[in-house]
Amino acid sequence: MHEFEDPEKIYFPAETYQVVGAAMEVYYKLGPGFLEGVYQKALSIELGMRGVPFREQARFQIEYKGYPLDREYVADFLCFEEVIVEIKAVNSLSPIDWAQVINYLKVSHKRVGLLFNFGSHGRLEWKKLVI
Repeated sequence: MHEFEDPEKIYFPAETYQVVGAAMEVYYKLGPGFLEGVYQKALSIELGMRGVPFREQARFQIEYKGYPLDREYVADFLCFEEVIVEIKAVNSLSPIDWAQVINYLKVSHKRVGLLFNFGSHGRLEWKKLVI
């Protein structure tokens, strides 16, 4: 990779495009105001309808220096076995939400995470995180 290349442009662009499209469809059909669990179920239906391979409630063991800790992280979705997806239903996303996805990426050894907020008014709020 060249020094000036944007990593967001080279990691799974087609896959993230498909997941973002599915999330946008859920947002436009349901709008804001529901609990997170409603959006999670609706997104699982939409991903399935679009043929996107995914695992819901994907679990990742936390390790320290090769030793498993008695803790694990649970991401809302793992799509294409490469893209972590976390959903929220809050007024707006915060750096704490971004940090959660970054931690999921570290633990899972994945490079790309998508964070969606279905609680924002007017449009789906989302962020792509790449490590």
